Amino acid sequence: MRTKILLLILFISIQAISQIPNPALVGYWQNWNDANAPYIPLHQIDNRYNVIEIAFATPSFGTHASMQFIPDGSTVQDFINDVHLLQSQNKKVLISIGGATDPVTIQDSIDKNEFVSTMLGILNTYDFDGIDIDLEGNSLSVSGGTIANPTDSGIVYLIRGIREIMQSYYAQHSKHLVLTMAPETAYVQGGMSAFGSIWGAYLPVIEALKDSIDILQVQLYNSGSMYGLDGNVYTQGTEDFIVAMTEAVILGFSTSGGNFSGLPANRVAVALPACNLAAGGGYVSASSVISALNYLLGNGPQPGNYSLRNSSGYPALRGMMTWSINWDATSNCSSVYDFATTYETIFGSLSMIDKEEKNTFSFYPNPAGDLLNIQCSDVQVGEQKLKIFSITGVQMESILLQSHELSISLEKYPQGVYFLKINENTYKLIVE
Repeated sequence: MRTKILLLILFISIQAISQIPNPALVGYWQNWNDANAPYIPLHQIDNRYNVIEIAFATPSFGTHASMQFIPDGSTVQDFINDVHLLQSQNKKVLISIGGATDPVTIQDSIDKNEFVSTMLGILNTYDFDGIDIDLEGNSLSVSGGTIANPTDSGIVYLIRGIREIMQSYYAQHSKHLVLTMAPETAYVQGGMSAFGSIWGAYLPVIEALKDSIDILQVQLYNSGSMYGLDGNVYTQGTEDFIVAMTEAVILGFSTSGGNFSGLPANRVAVALPACNLAAGGGYVSASSVISALNYLLGNGPQPGNYSLRNSSGYPALRGMMTWSINWDATSNCSSVYDFATTYETIFGSLSMIDKEEKNTFSFYPNPAGDLLNIQCSDVQVGEQKLKIFSITGVQMESILLQSHELSISLEKYPQGVYFLKINENTYKLIVE
């Protein structure tokens, strides 16, 4: 039974990676009119945004966990039609939970059940592709426990609630629910300074749900200053801050509440304000964003004082996120859709990666436990073999590939380093 459950979890996780755009340009879409960042109908947003996060689902009046969402600038049916239009263009449309002015607190099983049922109702009504967790204010707070074993009810029941939503959605629709998170920096990298109150409060949530997270996009704005992995302090609005904070969530770090193991680069996006009026601080000029991202991707020189621990960079970095599409569309700050243009400058050469991924070999997870999932849509089924070698060069298995997706049991493999070989390509695998 354990093996079957693990296989299901891994299958759902690998489906998540395959369906989210890569690279991703994530933009929050404001469901209200702002004089400085006006309302835009969904069907009119810039085509370069391929992950659109609707802001926001919020607690209904007088509650703190019963969620609601009502389109502000259109009828429900027109809004649903726009969602379907974007989806027909291979974009993902997610509903974001919370926001800066609407805390969501899930303190017990009653709150959790209400949260789960109302969020499933929103997902099914509007046919969203997934959910984004953007809890701010007093929504999450640490008073005890550890990253691996949280004890605060708001954290424990949020984790349980998100798991139930994802499991119920999969049972109803037989497809994975996309999951992204957009915590403020203090709630994540702030854990290097302290583990208590808001500091590091998101870390137990990320750690518990890491196999389901498609994109972690920590807000690198409204942050002040934070420690980097090198022990130095870096200030928002700089190239160093972008580089240091991004590497921290990829490699992980130690806190007084235990170790945060980090996320692979292909699940991390760099989140910045679209212009200097879109946030209280943290705006970075287009030229500096380009310099920082090129360094992170391994395509450019070090732009500041922070030196990457991984000198080759992170070419699998998922993309960029901004608050917000509405702010990017206005000319009040800079040129219209300047953020989208900056993204295109950085990732433009990778714009065909979704098509190219159909002809690649990939496997997950790595490090692996009992099972390894393989995707190899470029092979000729029934003709090519996957071979597994020990670190000493001993061939462990030779598998004739009978399908484009398969799972391999690793229960007989001792812990250590192995190599997967297909055609002329070799891949490193770690078994734990």
